[in-house]
Amino acid sequence: MCSPARTVVPSIIAVILLTIAGFGTGECLAVDRPNVILFLVDDMGWMDSGVYGSQYYETPNIDRLAARGMRFTDAYSANPLCSPTRASIVTGKYPARVGITTASGHQPPRPEGALPYPPSVRPDEKWILPISGNFLPLEEVTVAEAFKAAGYRTGHFGKWHLGLEPRHWPDQQGFDVKFHGAPDPGPPSYHSPYGFKAGNVTGGPEGEYITDRLTDEAVRFIEANRERPFLMHMWQYGVHGPWGHKEEITRTFVDKKDPRGKQGNPIMASMLKSVDESLGRVVAKLDELGLTEKTIIIFSGDNGGNVHSNLPDDKRSNVKPGHPQYEKVQDYHKWADHLPPTNNAPLKLGKSWLYEGGVRVPLIVVWPGVVEPKTTCGTPVMSIDFYPTMIEMAGVPRPEAQKHDGLSLVPLLKQKGDLDREYLFNYFPHGGPTKPGGVSVRSGDWKLIRWFHTSPEFPSEYELYNLRDDLGETTNLVKERPEILKRLSAQLDRFLAEVAVAPPKPNPAYDPQGARLQNWVPKVCQVEGTEAGLRILPEGPRAFLAMTNLARLGHSGPATLQLQVRCEKSGRFAFQWRSAAQETFPAEGQVVEVPFAGGDQWQRVSIDLPVTGVLQHIRIYFPAEAKTVELESVSMDSQQPAKPIHTWNFK
Repeated sequence: MCSPARTVVPSIIAVILLTIAGFGTGECLAVDRPNVILFLVDDMGWMDSGVYGSQYYETPNIDRLAARGMRFTDAYSANPLCSPTRASIVTGKYPARVGITTASGHQPPRPEGALPYPPSVRPDEKWILPISGNFLPLEEVTVAEAFKAAGYRTGHFGKWHLGLEPRHWPDQQGFDVKFHGAPDPGPPSYHSPYGFKAGNVTGGPEGEYITDRLTDEAVRFIEANRERPFLMHMWQYGVHGPWGHKEEITRTFVDKKDPRGKQGNPIMASMLKSVDESLGRVVAKLDELGLTEKTIIIFSGDNGGNVHSNLPDDKRSNVKPGHPQYEKVQDYHKWADHLPPTNNAPLKLGKSWLYEGGVRVPLIVVWPGVVEPKTTCGTPVMSIDFYPTMIEMAGVPRPEAQKHDGLSLVPLLKQKGDLDREYLFNYFPHGGPTKPGGVSVRSGDWKLIRWFHTSPEFPSEYELYNLRDDLGETTNLVKERPEILKRLSAQLDRFLAEVAVAPPKPNPAYDPQGARLQNWVPKVCQVEGTEAGLRILPEGPRAFLAMTNLARLGHSGPATLQLQVRCEKSGRFAFQWRSAAQETFPAEGQVVEVPFAGGDQWQRVSIDLPVTGVLQHIRIYFPAEAKTVELESVSMDSQQPAKPIHTWNFK
């Protein structure tokens, strides 16, 4: 599936070195080895460069790099978030096998021997989902350790996010030189003083930009090791939050329009341009030192582009004065209003999702004298493949103790064959209030997602797409192609059983009736499930349903509640609420009543709740005269701005 290129015969030395088993004798193995640079951009989406189709962002150095090598159109991160993907890069394994499944590399290590599951879950949850590990286990033989044992000088510059404590930092995982800060989902500040609490990133001149500083350090490393082979991980903090930028660059994008009408965030454009300039400086230093023809460059991203942050309903985008991030948030809104960082169209959604927008990433490989310039490859590949690819390209022996899930991409890069692999997996069991966790598999043109719980927003356990015909994942073909569903579902079962160290476990306390209630708690009444929804049987005049964890929806301010109900008796519905700032319901007030005319037809009951602050808890009281109330659905909408928040459909 890769475009044709000339045949390049590898050197005899490389062939001999590739036959060496186990670790060698260090310095002697490094003779005539190529340098290897892995340039990783944080949160850079598949569409966030000119060579991948953006008509808004300006990335001339990335585009020139692609012209020198092979561009992969179907490259994937091994997870839709950063820590797991980074673990896959340095181990060559699926993050599920390493036990890191979410962006938790900045969290304190869990106690030794702690089980990777919560002690209990709600009875309405069908599965017990795992707790992610927070650091890369030291027993892993990392790609840096493999290169170091073969005589390479190794350096890591930038975001690590694979362990908070010094015992888990890059220098404990095979890197001779490190320049990183912790905790590090993103830098506390993009401008000096940077505010890192740990690591060895020191402050520079007032206002120094961290993207530039990392480049300075990386260029110094290249200069210091010009006479010997080196492995360099250049893992930029950009373009992750808190979205620090150079105003002089941002200003040039304010009035620019995207002909596609998709991208238009000047801060993201500014940050990408700075990252692009960083790449340009690294390449220029290689040219200056005469190292260009003996240096392999791999360029990629750690997950899909961020399309969810800084929207009007993002609570972190609405912090108040005095909050540590208030000034940064205000600066973002000044330049970008409430735009998300980027737009991944035509891909669906973005970072933190198993859809293509969350896991499809750019990948460019430059291998001078071997990879034909200006070539493309459409074979699905993944970040688990980087380790085996890098050691084969460099002639570094494969560590016998390190088993890889990934495959070497050398056959694709040389265009001498395809990969002996039919399936690629992505495991992200961690959901949220409005989305489920799940697992996916890609096989040829087909992709299957299995969600670990369903909801009105995600009513189907499975979603099946033909990516060749439907790149935007708009048409679920589960019903049309049951044979594909069966085959790929069996592969998901195999993956979870054989690879995941902590697969989902059935909840022994699972109560389908509790699942039907969707976290609503009945009080002074019995509830039965019917084809029409819920049948509520009051046991007293103050019967009600309660929802206690609405703060997870992140709504603040006035809301409208609507019920689809049927009740023969007339009376009054009452609605009571409290905010997250209130520990209990007030003795008086915060109760709104609405009259109801009974009958045998379904009716819509609507009430405006003048909420102030974050809505936490609602009670719905039924008419005191009612013997039976049928409830089909409850929906909640925001009033400012007017938009839906959540719907509970009980049918």
